[in-house]
Amino acid sequence: MMKFCGKSVYKGIAIGPAVVVKDKERRITYRETEDSEEEIQKVKGGVESAKKELRILYEKALAEMGESSAAIFEVQQMILEDEDYLDAIFSLIRTEKVNAEHAVYAAGDSFSKMFAGMDDSYIKARAADVMDISYRLAQNILGGDTMDFDLKEPSVIVADDLSPGEVVRLEREKVLAIVTVHGSLNSHTAILARMMGAPTLVGVPLDLDKIHTGMKVIADGIQGEAIFEPDEAVCEELKCRIQKEQENKRLLREMKGKENITLGGKKIHVYANIGSVGDVGDALENDAGGIGLFRSECLYLGRKDFPTENEQFHAYREILRLMGEKKVVVRTFDIGSDKGAEYFHFKKEMNPALGYRGIRVCLKQPDIFKTQLRALLRAAAYGNLSILYPMITSMEEIEKISEIIDEVKKELHEKQTVFKVPEQGIMIETPAAVMISDQLARKAEFFSIGTNDLTQYTLAVDRLNEDLDDFYNPHHEAVLRMIQMVIDNAHRCGKWVGICGELGADLKLTERFVKMGIDGLSVPPSTILPLRKQIRELS
Repeated sequence: MMKFCGKSVYKGIAIGPAVVVKDKERRITYRETEDSEEEIQKVKGGVESAKKELRILYEKALAEMGESSAAIFEVQQMILEDEDYLDAIFSLIRTEKVNAEHAVYAAGDSFSKMFAGMDDSYIKARAADVMDISYRLAQNILGGDTMDFDLKEPSVIVADDLSPGEVVRLEREKVLAIVTVHGSLNSHTAILARMMGAPTLVGVPLDLDKIHTGMKVIADGIQGEAIFEPDEAVCEELKCRIQKEQENKRLLREMKGKENITLGGKKIHVYANIGSVGDVGDALENDAGGIGLFRSECLYLGRKDFPTENEQFHAYREILRLMGEKKVVVRTFDIGSDKGAEYFHFKKEMNPALGYRGIRVCLKQPDIFKTQLRALLRAAAYGNLSILYPMITSMEEIEKISEIIDEVKKELHEKQTVFKVPEQGIMIETPAAVMISDQLARKAEFFSIGTNDLTQYTLAVDRLNEDLDDFYNPHHEAVLRMIQMVIDNAHRCGKWVGICGELGADLKLTERFVKMGIDGLSVPPSTILPLRKQIRELS
């Protein structure tokens, strides 16, 4: 029996046969070639094939996991079209007289190491994307697939690492769990694995030469352990734990239709976070009280031009139709240079997380913003819609938004268009917004706390940088005190406040949030029923 500890991405327990995915680099061969131009044409043909694959992966991820997951493949397409990247490949072919697939992988490895060695966390995060797209391009040149995942039976995937594309291509019903040697809790791969709902461990110190396909393996996402060839006693203990887990799931199903009220009579609104219109079904299936965060970027990504007013109007109205009388909170587009919407013509930024994004784009390019606002005000006439503005840091920004809303109202009046001015709130996701939340509460009608950005801005830690996992602490007392400050300031002005970041789904903090006075929690659809159970057991 071999036991290894790792970091748990998604909690749960699974047992089954391992399918070991060996180091992908071994599949790339080196050979000399005389006809460089022929090899360059192979690269160009491979690029076109890879683009088609990325489009398929984008659509699959969008349908199954939402816009935020699908956007990963927009970033990869940008790399595939990068002139510096392609020139490096062509240069290797011409100067070193090497075959196309080896040049692609060598150039990708060089770019990846260069990115990984830089100080900027955003550029560091691109290292994995470069290697993923390089391997995909090399396999297209060879005429093969990027990875064979023809699983014969439900299995535990064991690998050095998995790329985002590989995770999306997995047959979800045949994946019992995922165990990888490398990877970060906040990597693209981890995010996608979490959306799959399979127990997942990363950072497990395995020697893959000693692990082989067919080995029995336990992936324990609760204890953070991977156990290979477990003895009978361990298997029996695990069976009991799995039965308890299944019983817990059964109890959670019984939570459907019940109210989110503590034993002391405090009601908490529990809403769903969604990234596409297609995610509404998951929200309804899990009995969400409404949509607490609809990331409207999904309407802007994966296209060559801005969505029209009518396109957006129909999308918002469809969500409202599906949700009936339930609240639907639409966040205006939070797009920056890292999202891959090329038609915005963003300049390259060293740190997009601190750059030109969110409300800053809206206020600097008001025509784009007004198109979305017109669509939202028109849709508001058909349901219970609220608008949420991201990345607010000052009162001046709220005043500018109000001026633009007045202009939009005037335009709609002049066209005799049916509309309604909905409830309008702001995201609290920067320390600046926290510190002036007493002032902001006088203008905004509600607050939604984005704990993901608030945590990384407060702690000065990039949550996508796996080297900083030990320093990224969303339970940090500074973050929790900021949340308390926002709640108190909102309530003094009679405004409601919710949490829409990942922290809202952290059941270890539910009791503390209720004691703080939080009014609502917006979480991934799959977390709604466990959260409801937790709330109903609080005194």
